[in-house]
This record gives sequence, structure tokens and C-alpha cells, in this order.
Amino acid sequence: MVIRKCEFKNCEKAGTCRCPKDRSLKDYWHFCQAHAAEYNKNWNFYQGMNQDEINKQWEKDTFGENHKTDNSDYQKLVADFLQGRRIPVKSVPPAVISAFETLGLKIGDNWEKVQRKYRALAKENHPDTGKSKDQSRFVKISSAYQTLKKYLGK
Repeated sequence: MVIRKCEFKNCEKAGTCRCPKDRSLKDYWHFCQAHAAEYNKNWNFYQGMNQDEINKQWEKDTFGENHKTDNSDYQKLVADFLQGRRIPVKSVPPAVISAFETLGLKIGDNWEKVQRKYRALAKENHPDTGKSKDQSRFVKISSAYQTLKKYLGK
């Protein structure tokens, strides 16, 4: 590895950090760490570009040169992303929704919350405890727990 001298005026340190000279990212300055930090603090890749040029550059960098932008699904995805909306990854099956509701949990609660809630409800509704005479409630709670256990991969 060749160690160059820092290209900052009057600096005698080693130029160990590369800093781009322009947006092409093909030619670089070689600065010492202190001058590279100073340079990078003031360098803006998008400087001089309008919003359309920035969007096109972002699409090119993200998806490549030949990406089609006339696709409405793609446009919706980008719009949702830019507006900060949550995009559902997958839909939750109705049986799982029902299981969360049976245990009195929010959809998407983690496994630890499911376990804690199940234990409390099972203790309260187990026929052997004598607190509850309704065995069907305990069966529903146990079934919901098993559904969530399977759904959450436990």
C-alpha cells in the first residue's frame, strides 16, 4: 500500500483517507484524518441538483440503470416510504387475530407477553383450581396459546 502525503495545503501528515472530488466518485483527494473529517463535513453529494435529479440519482443507486419507474406499485412503495408509512409485511391470519384477542393481547405482542398472559389466565381459569367452573374458557385459552405458539415459531 502506497502512503501518500495529505493533499490539504501545508499539511505534512499521511493522506490515509480518500475523499471524493465530485459526484462521479472516480477521482479522490487523499487527506489525513483531521482534514478528511473537515472536508466531509462540508461536502454534499446532492449539491447543485434539483429534486427530480436527486430522485433519479436515488433510483439509479438503489435499483440500477435500467429500472422502470412507470410501475404504479413501485411508485406507491416509494411514496409510502417517503411519507413514513408502515408497509405491512404479511397479513395476520384470522385464527391468530382471534388468539391474540382471546388472551387479551395486542396483535404483534411478543412471545414473552404471550407466555405471561397465558400463565395468568390459565391459573385463573384452570378447572382444578376451583376458581372457575367453566372448563370451556380454559380450553379456549389453551387453544389460543397453542395457535400463537405455532404462529410465533416457538
